[in-house]
Amino acid sequence: MTEDQPTTLSNDEILRYSRHLIMPEVGMDGQLKLKQAKVLCVGAGGLGSPLALYLAAAGVGNLGIVDFDVVDFTNLQRQVIHGTSDVGRKKLDSAADTLREINPNVAVRKFDTRLSSANALELFREFDIIADGTDNFPTRYLVNDACVLTGKPNVYGSIFRFEGQASVFATKDGPCYRCLYPEPPPPGLVPSCAEGGVLGILPGLVGIIQATETIKLILGSGEPLVGRLLLVDALAMRFRELKLRKNLDCPVCGTNPTVTELIDYKQFCGIRGEEATSTMAGIPEIQPEELTRRLVAGEDIYILDVREPHEYQICNLGGHLIPLGDLPKRVSELESSREIVVHCKTGGRSAKAVAFLRQAGFSRVHNLAGGILAWSDKVDPSLPKY
Repeated sequence: MTEDQPTTLSNDEILRYSRHLIMPEVGMDGQLKLKQAKVLCVGAGGLGSPLALYLAAAGVGNLGIVDFDVVDFTNLQRQVIHGTSDVGRKKLDSAADTLREINPNVAVRKFDTRLSSANALELFREFDIIADGTDNFPTRYLVNDACVLTGKPNVYGSIFRFEGQASVFATKDGPCYRCLYPEPPPPGLVPSCAEGGVLGILPGLVGIIQATETIKLILGSGEPLVGRLLLVDALAMRFRELKLRKNLDCPVCGTNPTVTELIDYKQFCGIRGEEATSTMAGIPEIQPEELTRRLVAGEDIYILDVREPHEYQICNLGGHLIPLGDLPKRVSELESSREIVVHCKTGGRSAKAVAFLRQAGFSRVHNLAGGILAWSDKVDPSLPKY
């Protein structure tokens, strides 16, 4: 034990943690382990919110948080560490204030940066356990590989719509994330939460599972989710478990690893979802301001909306709705000689639609840059944003 580690609990701490202390599985020794522990939470969003809240309340003495984002109104439906008055603030500052209010005994370290191959190893070495609250594949693989290379357990969670996953990866004898998913899915195959949505309660459920696993690892108690993948179906309220084995041929944690340093994870995964397709080479775009000017001038432009019907109900430009998945079988509804402007929420799905239509012989077709959200920002602020 190093000299700077606490060896006692104050009277106030004994009172605060009394419900822990009377449990033989925790007791004074266990609470001291929690006080001495150093946990890094990657992200202060949907998963990171309940994760950090409960770790702080439980008395984990040293909490690090990595985040570079600001609080947005769309976060408040699930990111419970932030409040309405925090909109526009850095998530790090908002989270730290909330955690200190919950438990002033916790030392909160803020890392206002995007986790990258350049800084991950240095950050991870300062902590005992890494809790992954990320929402994209490049960072998820980065966290996994950095955990393996630094010998830190990776408490993993992921969410989408009504479903979640949780496990503990990168322990000495257990599998890592790459043992389960050796390769990322093709770009755009798995939609992001911004595209597909997420039930606000779900990250609370999965994040608390992550917090539970973290505390168990610190205490050395119970049966952690090592070699087990917990699957959560919130809609049916069912929990299933898959057994996982360490892959001896895993390129990161296997017998003869080929990944011995951090790589370019965006290149490894590709850029997914809207971000990828909105920058597809050769896709002609039109800016919202230019489209507005031409519509006001009375030009005959066909507006094609490739979102889903429930999105159209939220807000629309009055265009013709053909969801992207239905476009191949309904392409006959469109006139190839007419000028068409295609839009979705942010420009990704519509870029795919433009690429398809151009291949189908539609030469006068453009993508609305930034989608309906850009239209709300630049043309009609009264249009609801979602």
